[in-house]
Amino acid sequence: MGVGVLGTGHYAPMKVVTNKDLEKIVDTSDEWIRTRTGIEERRIAEDDMDTSEMAFQASLAALEEAKVKAEDLDLILVATVTPDTPFPSVSCMLQEKLGAVKAAAMDLSAACAGFMYGMVTAKQFIETGVYKNILVVGAEKLSKITDWSDRNTCVLFGDGAGAAVIGEVSDNKGILSFELGANGAGGEHLYQDANEGYLQMNGREVFKFAVRQMPESSVNVIEKIGYNKEDVDYLIPHQANIRIMEAAREKLGISEDRMATTIKKYGNNSSASIPMALSEAAKSGRINDNDLVVLVGFGAGLTWGAIALRWGR
Repeated sequence: MGVGVLGTGHYAPMKVVTNKDLEKIVDTSDEWIRTRTGIEERRIAEDDMDTSEMAFQASLAALEEAKVKAEDLDLILVATVTPDTPFPSVSCMLQEKLGAVKAAAMDLSAACAGFMYGMVTAKQFIETGVYKNILVVGAEKLSKITDWSDRNTCVLFGDGAGAAVIGEVSDNKGILSFELGANGAGGEHLYQDANEGYLQMNGREVFKFAVRQMPESSVNVIEKIGYNKEDVDYLIPHQANIRIMEAAREKLGISEDRMATTIKKYGNNSSASIPMALSEAAKSGRINDNDLVVLVGFGAGLTWGAIALRWGR
């Protein structure tokens, strides 16, 4: 038995905020943002749409593709750092919205690496035979913790959600290897301010960490299963900064067309960025049956995670 992805879904709010729009509120420029981050626009949720609703929309699409009914879910895992409220959890809100009456529910907080933490957690429950169908979601409303007067951070982030139904697949497919890690000493470089509530980031230090960790973790999960870099068919990195993403791509030696780059239109969606990119790649045919896919990300904590995944059921 393998444990893999049965179906994916994603949701992006309708409201588009371009770099030109940001030029009007902070001292920045479209050229500066594009050349340094790769971002051209981002989606922002309206005031009456919170994280749980975006998670719900993405989950509906994932369940439909997986052909799994909500009432057949055993567990719901939501990775988020922007819950609607501290409690009840987004996962519990999502359980109620979906009507997933049998499912246990819990949130995970590993920031931008959260979706990988969720997938690996789901893998353990399924491999031990405890659960059969698990919904893993990455969902964020980062706009509500963004200081829109801070030009160093407000240009980077957007809102959205991505979801995947995890279950049993053929024994030569699914999650083949993974790496999870954390360095709490680096937490001071990326955090939510306790007083103002806004996201704060030391961009230079986070960049130095990510440009080293993402390529290293990508190679590690390939080597764990005895494969070479040349065997990777598609790379889905956390959509934080195009220069960091390029470092991972170059380390694996794969061409630009074999790396997901949703950052251009969505920006950095924290825990939602990888599942959104995975869903888009799957639905557009950029990932094909039996492809070897690497998912890799890093985030506040500091945390990181990578997965080598053989695509298909």
